[in-house]
Amino acid sequence: MPIDAARYVFNSKEPNTHLEFDLDLAVEQSSQNPVYYVQYAHARICSILRNLATEGITPKELSADALDCLSASEEREVIRHLSTLPQTIINAAEGYDPALITRYAFDLATLFHRFYNACRVKGEEEALMQARLSLCVAVKTVIANVLKLLKIDAPEEM
Repeated sequence: MPIDAARYVFNSKEPNTHLEFDLDLAVEQSSQNPVYYVQYAHARICSILRNLATEGITPKELSADALDCLSASEEREVIRHLSTLPQTIINAAEGYDPALITRYAFDLATLFHRFYNACRVKGEEEALMQARLSLCVAVKTVIANVLKLLKIDAPEEM
């Protein structure tokens, strides 16, 4: 975990900026530690999926129309942010600026946690539950891929 924290911190600074490395923060397992915060979002989604699977509920492949029921502002914010990943990667590569990627991951984790606190997945009617499950899977996939770009683990449990 400290290696992941170091990689995240080193990649979170814009090129040609001064770096202050806070070792205590790097090993802290709280929302104050940005890599832990992002990894926790991934682990939380894995937990949601595991818990629902024990009840026989698994994500289904949905059509674009089936996702129209995602209308809460928290859901829409996550969707909008997910859509910016390709351009974020292009901008980071062109500018040699991995901080854009770490900022993207942190912002996605923040939006997911906000969604999680505002919108129930389990206990909703089937169509909405499946749409929200699809959103969770999309966030999980993107977080895992972004962390992989940075050579940081995406743990399924924390």
